[in-house]
Amino acid sequence: MKNQHRYSPGDKMSALIGDNYSLLTVMSRFGLPLGFGDATIGEVCSRNGIDCPTFLTVVNFIAEERDSIELDASISVQALMDYLRRAHDYFLGFKLPAMRQKLVRALAGQDDEALSAAVIKYYDEYVREVRDHMDYEDRHVFTYVASLLSGDGVRDKDFSIGVFAKHHDRAELKLTELKNIIIKYYPQSRDAELMNDVLYDIYNCEADLALHTKIEDYLFIPAIAGLEKEVCDER
Repeated sequence: MKNQHRYSPGDKMSALIGDNYSLLTVMSRFGLPLGFGDATIGEVCSRNGIDCPTFLTVVNFIAEERDSIELDASISVQALMDYLRRAHDYFLGFKLPAMRQKLVRALAGQDDEALSAAVIKYYDEYVREVRDHMDYEDRHVFTYVASLLSGDGVRDKDFSIGVFAKHHDRAELKLTELKNIIIKYYPQSRDAELMNDVLYDIYNCEADLALHTKIEDYLFIPAIAGLEKEVCDER
């Protein structure tokens, strides 16, 4: 990286997590386990076969709360794509189902059963939209990128990362609406602590999804645009 960033390969991984525990999700999505002792970021990445420059690009982008970044030529598109795939698995396979279970429990026994049913229906519709959004990326965008990385030098003439970027929706917006519905209009819950816990999860998930989209917009899409240019130049 050309500019001085907050974290470098020689910093201890434990210090990184101690500074910002939300970076635990980044570790998880790069496939890095806990139990790293006093090892440095570079040592932990090397030990687990993770591309350190790419890991640090994502970590510093998040930690420094950037709205733009100059991508380093050493960033690994494959490592970044693997990170995004794991993020999809986390949201669809764990976070969103767990939030639904907690929401159902919080709504159980409410006097206004119709309102409770409407909230759950709204949530399920939202999850379907997120699933469709991420499934499209998994099946089409990532498959397209894999073909660029394969070395065949083949580009889909009907698709480019620019086409995807123009239609890249923010997956967290409807979740924001659900949060506001509960806060403004839902009657006092019989289990207020559980409902507040649900809202806390919604806030966290909303922020996590917004950051996920930001990483795609500011890191992944520019990296793929650069890869497309390389493929064109080689032809």
